[in-house]
Amino acid sequence: MLSGPALLLLVCLHVRVQGKPRSQNPGCDEYLGSGKVMDKCGVCGGDNSTCRMVSGVFRHSLSPLGYHKIVEIPEGATKINVTEMVKSRNYLALQSRSGRSIINGNWVIDRPGKYEGGGTMFTYRRPNEIRSTAGESFLAEGPTNEILDVYMIFQQPNPGVHYEYILPSEKTIAPPQPNHRPEGNGADGNQQHINTQQGNFNPSGGGRFPARVPDNQVPAVPPPRPERGYHWKLSGVTECSASCGKGFRYSVYHCVHRLNHVRVSDSLCDSGSRPAPQEEACNLQSCPAFWDIGEWSECSKTCGLGMQHRQVLCRQVYANRTLNVHMGHCRHLEQPETASTCQLKICSEWQIRSEWTACSVPCGLGQRSREVRCVSNVGDFVPDEECNMNLRPVDVENCNMGTCAKSWFYTEWGNRCSTECGMGVRTRGVLCLNNHISSLPLEGCGSERPADSQVCNNGPCENRMEWFTGPWSQCSAECGAGSQQRSVACLTRSDEGFAVMPPYECSSLDRPLGQQSCHLKACGAKWYHTDWSACSKTCEGGFRVREVRCLSDDMMSGEGCEEQLRPAEREDCNPEPCTPHIDENCRDKYFNCNVVVQARLCVYDYYKTTCCASCSRGAHRHKIHRGRS
Repeated sequence: MLSGPALLLLVCLHVRVQGKPRSQNPGCDEYLGSGKVMDKCGVCGGDNSTCRMVSGVFRHSLSPLGYHKIVEIPEGATKINVTEMVKSRNYLALQSRSGRSIINGNWVIDRPGKYEGGGTMFTYRRPNEIRSTAGESFLAEGPTNEILDVYMIFQQPNPGVHYEYILPSEKTIAPPQPNHRPEGNGADGNQQHINTQQGNFNPSGGGRFPARVPDNQVPAVPPPRPERGYHWKLSGVTECSASCGKGFRYSVYHCVHRLNHVRVSDSLCDSGSRPAPQEEACNLQSCPAFWDIGEWSECSKTCGLGMQHRQVLCRQVYANRTLNVHMGHCRHLEQPETASTCQLKICSEWQIRSEWTACSVPCGLGQRSREVRCVSNVGDFVPDEECNMNLRPVDVENCNMGTCAKSWFYTEWGNRCSTECGMGVRTRGVLCLNNHISSLPLEGCGSERPADSQVCNNGPCENRMEWFTGPWSQCSAECGAGSQQRSVACLTRSDEGFAVMPPYECSSLDRPLGQQSCHLKACGAKWYHTDWSACSKTCEGGFRVREVRCLSDDMMSGEGCEEQLRPAEREDCNPEPCTPHIDENCRDKYFNCNVVVQARLCVYDYYKTTCCASCSRGAHRHKIHRGRS
């Protein structure tokens, strides 16, 4: 048998526990004095085993422009977080499975704020600072009461979208809960619990009592006992949740004394009997239209003066929705600029970094140079492509040092005469040189060229045999390997002159060469070609071809040939018209054979013979026409 204080404590606990509706996952406030902590699943004293985290990153490439579904948030999800990993010109959108748009639907971009949908409240964030790199996001506590679909309004490459939410595990273990007496099941299958109000039971034992509360859940300090002398009274309403565009306000109840209606502490009234706040729409008038300003685009130029643009929309808020309206609604406001000049940095410029060098030759025509560099606005050397190539100063130019002084230079006369006896010739070298030792054409020094040979005499000759040689002929090749010849004769010399002798008379002497190889200069690369092919047609114009190659001295393919000297690889041939062979026996026997040709009757032997000439001419014209097409 319970005593008075114990009975009163049990009654108060019964009222406190049963007077508050029980949630599916009761919070730690229902375990008074237990010291328990809420886990991530929302279970007091839980071990995170009743739920599971679902997360991922959507990185797929998208196309074309428009809405693309990226993830599905199932029913019952909590702690929802959908965040764009890097800021972009894309937008996130949210839609219920029933088709109702919650955020950014129907090509209308909503302002950041709170939006209700799926049984929970979503916070939509879109950082708008130009220097910020954070993307936009959806956040909601949940749980959702239906499936929600997340979309991306695709406008540029997807930087990645991270999503996560918590779902109840398929097999959950309920934590210890107060023993609420069930009264029945609701329409949704969840248990509905008794909301016992003060006065619904008889303290003397005439009423029903709930099962005994476990000892570890009895509060250390009992709550204050509600008195019958107090009750709840409507004392006003809250401020409207919106100043325009439809908001809501709610009734406010305070605990007052029954007799003098003086407000007292709410703890003196029964919290279970507190009336539910009544919702009332307010400030239904439309909000003033305003300019919604988008972010500036990237500058059109990486340096120098460029342009950037932004979207400016006239928008209006109604019923927590921001809608696009006609520009005329914002005519009372100054319209923000949609285009602006921009300059990320000063463009690089050309700088002449040195004076002209000395001319490459002391006289005549040479070259000189100077250093020209592309320099950034901070003084660094950068690639030439960053400067305007059309404005690049000249860094190499010709220079003329005037006419070179030219003179004849010659060696001493040779000591050896061309003959051992009698009259001969001795020689010396003669060159026309300028003053910096560079050979020039002989005529550059004038026409008075010093002699390069003179007569010499080694005394009278006795009769003796000698080989005499004539001058070498020209080389057989202008370039590359060639050959040259000279006459070789056996002569006897005496004071009276020369006499030609048979070659065997000089057989005791070494016979000079009559032929030798020569090489005037390297040919370099030259064009070689094959013979022309046969003409593609025998008459009425055809063409023929040949192969052309550039070959070096070693007969290997090269690229040093002059393109303007390249032989033709194709040419027209046989331009004369084709004349059919005339057969004297092929004549028309009727005057109207042209009708036979027009009717295409020449395929029959009778008509082909009767109108032979006309049919032959028709067949020839048809053949020419097919060849041209």
